[in-house]
Amino acid sequence: MHFKDKIKKSAALILSVAIAGLFGTAGYYSVKLPESISAETSAVSFAMYPELDCIGSVSGIAEDKATLSLFGAIPVKSVSVHHTEAPTLVAAGQPFGVKLLMEGVMVTGMGKVDRTGSDICPAELAGVEIGDVIRCANGVPLTSNADLQRMISESGGSDIELSIIRGGAEINTVLTPVMSETKGKWLGGMWVRDSIAGIGTMTYINKNTGEFAGLGHPVCDADTGEIIPIHSGEAVAVEITGSRKGEKGIPGELHGRFTRSPVYGVLDKNCESGIYGRLSEQAVRELCGNAEEYKMGFRQDITTGEAVIRSTVNGTEPKDYSAVIESINYNSSEPSKNMVIRITDPELIEASGGIVQGMSGSPVIQNGRLIGAVTHVFIADPTHGYAIFAENMLR
Repeated sequence: MHFKDKIKKSAALILSVAIAGLFGTAGYYSVKLPESISAETSAVSFAMYPELDCIGSVSGIAEDKATLSLFGAIPVKSVSVHHTEAPTLVAAGQPFGVKLLMEGVMVTGMGKVDRTGSDICPAELAGVEIGDVIRCANGVPLTSNADLQRMISESGGSDIELSIIRGGAEINTVLTPVMSETKGKWLGGMWVRDSIAGIGTMTYINKNTGEFAGLGHPVCDADTGEIIPIHSGEAVAVEITGSRKGEKGIPGELHGRFTRSPVYGVLDKNCESGIYGRLSEQAVRELCGNAEEYKMGFRQDITTGEAVIRSTVNGTEPKDYSAVIESINYNSSEPSKNMVIRITDPELIEASGGIVQGMSGSPVIQNGRLIGAVTHVFIADPTHGYAIFAENMLR
């Protein structure tokens, strides 16, 4: 083969490899980038990927399309853009007590009732399952464990119609109580819970409305793992008295006590992205005062690198601690696990070992914006954990 032909062939090969590499890179971005985002303008950019340019969008409408390209040359993805203004919020970090009264009663366990002949479990025979929420008995709404136990004990063995919520669906069944030989009363063969209490951290407060959110994940029943349906709830003042340090394989936790201060406010929603409520005017003044407000950062505003978490590991006043965002998942199927964060602050590591139970909801701040909240700790390494996007909590 002629020397010039060899050069041409080599150049063509190099060019084709380069083009394939570019398009392979474009495919990578196409997978990594979300299908849709919220933004204030049509000039979309991702802090994580400064090499991507917005080469076209339609403005002036509530939602449009923006095309992202690699170095302004190779289109990699068309993204839906929902135009919305980022709210300005107080990044809280204060601990608060959670007191919840369930909407109905949750089944947390089963047990057999001793009777002549053989022991049986009436609830099991009725098709009741652990994690079920019993909303009504004989058409009467249940507000406490005592309500259900009284109806069973006074039944005389007559059938009781139960209305159950399971996995979002309503199920109707019939429970037939059984007389216990040893206890001498009618029993249903199940244990239920009607309330729950714990400690978490406030993520943000809207000073104008008093609306606030915390935890960044739902309050779940310790026995069943199911999300607690709220009938009513209170947010109360808490003083952190110390913590049990987290270690490899052993999660730590904050220790605290509910104070006698007036109730902060009401809790009215418990869902996958956190717990929500409204503070009293007095609580807004007490918790916000002259606190700095931050614009919320959208997911595309976040990048890996340095950040700050605001939390309270002693007393009642939050402090800022250094951290690093190690990875971002725009397309996570779990709304509370959008980022992996690592605690780097020596003071916090010395005090708690890193992230511990009770710190859930601690706001994450980066580049002057409220971008998310700490949600989970890695059991194998308490300096690492997950965080949720702030916009997921506000949504």
